[in-house]
Parts: sequence; structure tokens; C-alpha cells
Amino acid sequence: MPKNCWVVKTEPGAYSWTTFVKDGKTAWTGVRNYQARNNLRAMKKGDECLYYHSNEGKEVVGIARVAREAYADPTTSDDWSAVDVEPVRQLTRPVSLGEMRSHPPLARMMIFRRPRLSVVPVSKDEFEAVIKLGE
Repeated sequence: MPKNCWVVKTEPGAYSWTTFVKDGKTAWTGVRNYQARNNLRAMKKGDECLYYHSNEGKEVVGIARVAREAYADPTTSDDWSAVDVEPVRQLTRPVSLGEMRSHPPLARMMIFRRPRLSVVPVSKDEFEAVIKLGE
């Protein structure tokens, strides 16, 4: 199990799981929220992430892994960060936001408390529970 676990959110119309898998790795850039930026800076190589489709679908569709720790976001000259992530595997079935919300062990997930953040921590128990729901 990785040291830390995360949820990374993207709109599937902007960058879908399918495109991510085809690319094989991507720089997670464009995060413009200080708390989400700090979460990026806390990520360590090997940490695993739940790959969440926001807006359309609102569901976890796969597992990604941090391939490169935080570095200066190349899309701006301001003090923002990026990490590189790579796909690990697709879930057997997507786990919807509603399903997670109704599953008692997941009721306190940060994704519910800070829904506008694009990068949030998730506990190891929450990570494992979501994976189990997606099997």
C-alpha cells in the first residue's frame, strides 16, 4: 500500500481516463487553488490516486500513481506546482459519488467536505473501500 493516497479530479471532456491510459503518463498541471497546490506538493513518488471524473459522470474510474513529485507548473510563471501521474488500472466498474456518499465508511471523505478541490487526500481505509466497491 502506498504511503499516502489521493483523489485527483478531472472533467472527462478535458482529460478522460481513456486519454490518460493512451498517453501512459501526464503532468497534472493547471491547479489554481492553494490547498490543492499544497496537496500536490505533499505527494510522494509511488503514492496512489483515485482517478475521478468530475461534472460528467461524477465517479471514480481508475487508479493512478504519482510518477514524479512536485515541480514548478510549466503552464505558468507563478508559484504553482504540478506532479506527473501514470495509470495503474481501470476499476472493473466506476464508483459514483452517490454510491460513495451512501457507503458509511466513506461518509467523511474530504471529497465531500471540500468538493471544489481538484486534489484531495484520502485515507488508506477510504482508498481500499472505494477500490472494493469498484471490483
